[in-house]
Amino acid sequence: MLRRDFFARSVHDVAPELIGATLLVAGVGGVIVEVEAYDEEDPASHGFRGQTARNAPMFGPAGFAYIYRSYGIHWCLNFVCDEPGRADAILIRALEPTHGLERMRERRHVDAERALCSGPGKLCQALGVTLAHNAAALDEPPFELLARKTTPRIVTGPRVGITRAAELPWRYGVEGSPFLSRPFPRRTGL
Repeated sequence: MLRRDFFARSVHDVAPELIGATLLVAGVGGVIVEVEAYDEEDPASHGFRGQTARNAPMFGPAGFAYIYRSYGIHWCLNFVCDEPGRADAILIRALEPTHGLERMRERRHVDAERALCSGPGKLCQALGVTLAHNAAALDEPPFELLARKTTPRIVTGPRVGITRAAELPWRYGVEGSPFLSRPFPRRTGL
């Protein structure tokens, strides 16, 4: 099981190591296949302009959830990293569903396995993640994070849906996974 100390280092070290780990929320979830890294020097980060009531969990400590609503519609799940006071977090973009698929289908109102968790909003809806999970410890129920057993082939690319620092290759994913939110441009893997 991944503990809080796993996250107490650079977001750029943690992000690729999350690919292939298993995320469960109250027993529902799957294998992480796509994430994006955001650090405090990043103009696309919610913490770039300083701490507010909304983004306070992002400033630490490491190993906690930071939840926000995107476009006033979808919840998004982030894992806080690094030392307290730094606004570093990893957006969980997509999972390969492996646990609780029927519960996911009920929540998402879709049958296709590929459509259950292939995007940060879909993932939160399928796992039942809401603002109630904001600032919750990632190594305590309802969260459970299991270390990957093998290292998948990881690809990198530009992040999705942002306009600032969009060129940075801080999106990580499993090469060729059908569960990604969108395909990666052809690049060299890690």
